[in-house]
Amino acid sequence: MVIIMNADATAQNIKEVIEVIEKAGLQAKVMEGEQQKIVGVIGDKTRLAMVPFDAMDGVDTTVQISKSYKLVSREFHPKSSVIDIDGVKIGGGNFVVMAGPCAVESREQLLESAEIAKKGGAQFLRGGAYKPRTSPYSFQGLEEEGLKYLAEARECTGLKIVTEVTEVEAVDTVAAYADLLQVGARNMQNFRLLKEVGRANKPVMLKRGLAATLNEWLNAAEYIMNEGNQNVILCERGIRTYETYTRNTLDLSAVAAVKHLSHLPIVVDPSHGTGKWRMVKPMAFAAVACGADGLIMEMHPNPAKALSDGPQSLTPENYLELMAGVKKLYAFLQESGLAIDHL
Repeated sequence: MVIIMNADATAQNIKEVIEVIEKAGLQAKVMEGEQQKIVGVIGDKTRLAMVPFDAMDGVDTTVQISKSYKLVSREFHPKSSVIDIDGVKIGGGNFVVMAGPCAVESREQLLESAEIAKKGGAQFLRGGAYKPRTSPYSFQGLEEEGLKYLAEARECTGLKIVTEVTEVEAVDTVAAYADLLQVGARNMQNFRLLKEVGRANKPVMLKRGLAATLNEWLNAAEYIMNEGNQNVILCERGIRTYETYTRNTLDLSAVAAVKHLSHLPIVVDPSHGTGKWRMVKPMAFAAVACGADGLIMEMHPNPAKALSDGPQSLTPENYLELMAGVKKLYAFLQESGLAIDHL
């Protein structure tokens, strides 16, 4: 339920509404729109069934939220959210790019990748220090040593750091180094992990699960936000279908759907979405065109020698060419009035 206040509602009016909600044992969250304030109700709304909110001073109307996810819903928060990560804004017409290798392999490899990422115009350096792999014999990452290399790369380039956290016990360690915590596809419904990153004082990027529906994905984001962390970014990275040519099927319709259902920003991963470096550029362009708030891509100084995901990683030359095109396409959409915020 959301309670929409009149434009001229006073602070006392809002306080009285909140007191009624909290007296019933529920949570109240106040959101400011351009002209009105909205009080969102979290919890079992049946406890408020007999409360005549519409008769209270300063209340315009009440609206029931039909979704199982509340905090994530655009019904609850009509205005698109903007996530500010130390000055880098994601959402609300702010387009970001996250680029770098799948895995942190060495100090030299990462610092070289960071310089290339920055040269192309990325705002974030991506790189996995903890690598959950399908095979137990594949490279598993450098763990905290890799996190230290990421922090050094940030000092050298000014790029923000996004890296994956794979288990509850590692959240504090990763949060000490990263600017943005990534929850990977395999952990999308690891509810203990979702709650833990929800309690962390760092923004979270939640990737869509291998075969997750939109409803399951948005409810997973609800777990994070319900713990108090409102800085959540969604990432479409392809889902498992019957198609075998590509690694996954990149569901760009999810971008349009999320823009309608949720206020959270959404970025697209064309690298994991296709598994083929040749397809990253066209899918990146398509993601920009359909309204994504950013891209996260894999780029490696020498993909042929990459310890992880070489076939889907861009070379520095291909990355720089792609970024030049992305900038032109995004600028054209903005200038022509064709950019999509929400549906």
